[in-house]
Amino acid sequence: MTAVNEMVATHPEADALTMNIDDIDVSRPEIYESNVHHSFFDRLRKEDPVHFFENEEFGRFWSVTKFKDIMAVDTNHQAFSSEPSIFLSEPEADFNPESFISMDQPRHDQQRNAVTGTVSPPRVAELEPLIRQRIGDVLDSLPVGETFNWVDKVSIEITTQMLATLFDFPFEDRRKLTRWSDVTTTPAELLGLTIEEARAELMDCLQTFGAMWSERAAAAEPGNDFISLMAHNPDTKDLEPMQILGNLMLLIVGGNDTTRNSMSASVLLMEQNPEELLKLKTQPKLIPNMVSEVIRYQTPLAYMRRTALEDIELGGKQIKKGDKVIMWYVSGNRDEEVIDNPNEFLVDRKGARHHLSFGFGIHRCMGNRIGELQVRVLWEEILKRFDRVEVVDEPVRIKSCFVMGIADLQVRLHPKAA
Repeated sequence: MTAVNEMVATHPEADALTMNIDDIDVSRPEIYESNVHHSFFDRLRKEDPVHFFENEEFGRFWSVTKFKDIMAVDTNHQAFSSEPSIFLSEPEADFNPESFISMDQPRHDQQRNAVTGTVSPPRVAELEPLIRQRIGDVLDSLPVGETFNWVDKVSIEITTQMLATLFDFPFEDRRKLTRWSDVTTTPAELLGLTIEEARAELMDCLQTFGAMWSERAAAAEPGNDFISLMAHNPDTKDLEPMQILGNLMLLIVGGNDTTRNSMSASVLLMEQNPEELLKLKTQPKLIPNMVSEVIRYQTPLAYMRRTALEDIELGGKQIKKGDKVIMWYVSGNRDEEVIDNPNEFLVDRKGARHHLSFGFGIHRCMGNRIGELQVRVLWEEILKRFDRVEVVDEPVRIKSCFVMGIADLQVRLHPKAA
């Protein structure tokens, strides 16, 4: 570890204010685990909004930190490519599950369009009664007056039930979906796994879904689940195994991480901002707006990567063809030039939906409606039952520069007075 990195690990927040701007490395997972990353992005937006850095793990990359610059990259598909990866790291030559999020047009559009019916507006509206029933059942099963981990008993449980429905996956095995999502987004060593063990778990995912794929492909008509639609669509029915696995991983992570981490963050933010909770109690019509504000404030996925297809200037910097360009949504969502008082959490914020968390352009999150719906219904049902979801300990945050998540949130429920 270098002297600079030792300082970051020991005094990360103070160091953000004093270290040389050229030495700031926002790819370090420790700064997100300790929740001090915003201090680094504040400096970059002010002093070096298109910031070059190079390290041993990821090589050279540009960090784009301001809202308008991020939008400029995210919507310019001619100059910035999603291939070969949306991650800081490069795909591994011997294990590269390929998904449509890391493809450009026309392949991206063909494969994405194959599955959008599962989360179309009519389908989402049709699912609301089921979602409400399940959320109510989960909340009614919680141990009132006892301390428990909200992430496990509520956030994971609700999102995993929804994933099982979207995939038409065996309900009793639904926690496998959460596990596969974690293996996809978390470095193997943080899960106590070797690289080989992590790959073996993902191959188990492929084998499990492969059997479902074959069975549903043989049906005369497709169902309205992800697997059936892919197995019957001309653009996806003949995908190679690694392409099937890549799209499975994308859909599982997309349906799990964003919603689950927004649900957890919403509880923490309400505890930290009791005046905002009071606004919700007195004006329940603010709940949909609050959901958008949570998703902005939390930013469930911190970044997406693009690769420059040509030499291009951005923010006064010369980016070379082939360079990695990282759109830090987590920074753009706190850009003072676009968002008033961005570090305040306000359930009645005007224009709360104007955030970067879902991306822009052809890669805008296709499941945003169903994610927002689940968080909205959760809070509608919470307010019917509880006066307060008290957070009784500091949250344990995920050690990742990609997933802005909470692993453990110890809470105690206070029921509404009869």
